[in-house]
Amino acid sequence: MFPLNNRLTVIGSRNSCLIKRFYSSDSLMSSENYCANLVRKHDYENFLCCLLLSNAVRSTAFAVRGFNVEVAKVEDQVSESRLAQMRLQFWIETLDNLFKENVPQHPVAQELYKAIQRHKLQKHHLRSLVSARVGRLSSVTFPTLEAVEQYAESSVSPVYYLLLQAVGVQNVHADHAASHLGKAQGIVNTVRGLPHHCTRRIVMLPQDVLTRHSVAHESVIRGSRDQPVRDVVFEVATRAKQHLDKARSIKDKLPKEAHVLLLPAAATSWYLEKLQQLDFDVFHPKLQRRNQLLPWTLYLNKLLKRCLSTKRLKNEISCKT
Repeated sequence: MFPLNNRLTVIGSRNSCLIKRFYSSDSLMSSENYCANLVRKHDYENFLCCLLLSNAVRSTAFAVRGFNVEVAKVEDQVSESRLAQMRLQFWIETLDNLFKENVPQHPVAQELYKAIQRHKLQKHHLRSLVSARVGRLSSVTFPTLEAVEQYAESSVSPVYYLLLQAVGVQNVHADHAASHLGKAQGIVNTVRGLPHHCTRRIVMLPQDVLTRHSVAHESVIRGSRDQPVRDVVFEVATRAKQHLDKARSIKDKLPKEAHVLLLPAAATSWYLEKLQQLDFDVFHPKLQRRNQLLPWTLYLNKLLKRCLSTKRLKNEISCKT
């Protein structure tokens, strides 16, 4: 074993080399580089996880996650519903064309086509990533916590289903773990995105939970750090923690090829732990900072084969003190 300092140096060097692979001069304008850069810019935690995948699946992971970024950022980039619908319709039509071997001149489409050809990716999972965003155009808020949960299942879990397919895993336990991790990650994304969405006067917290705690939209938009808002965040975060625990509960039943695909559990777990430490104050400045230790955490989790066995919260999140 390396001494700790040497091991950290090796980890840092490995990440640096992997990043350089996508930014070398001979691949600067490649579609593969475009997808990697897109994920790095908009989905940094999953970018780090992709770097730790094997060569055989890394490009596919960047293609799938790059595609998910493209459809996810439509909501932020286009304020008019009709224009957003048109852009999402472009991706629906693009998927149809890719499965007809008609590839548009778009780097994400080109990489996605290669991934489809390599691994015979299922169209309905890719289509779900777009359909989930189309469904959001008619209502930017969630009526219930179950609606948040379902949106996470439609907009995050399919990424894991596709990556499992890419590594050749057909296993009901792996599918269940992917479903629960996707829901946990998606629900956490809703909480993490709250400060950003509030700048656009959009409250992503579910209405039924807001009503239960007598919290008005305007209080959330103003960035209230009062106890009722924290109670709402606590209830939503608890649901994410429950799904994360369910994914962990079946980790011993997973094929070894599936474990590394579930590395993002570490980032989700870290956020929930930090949120708990700050008494569920979602607007606290410490929650807006990037986790500088995440690259090392991810690498060590992969090395020790504990992708779903990250440090548990000190106290059960459902037993807040």
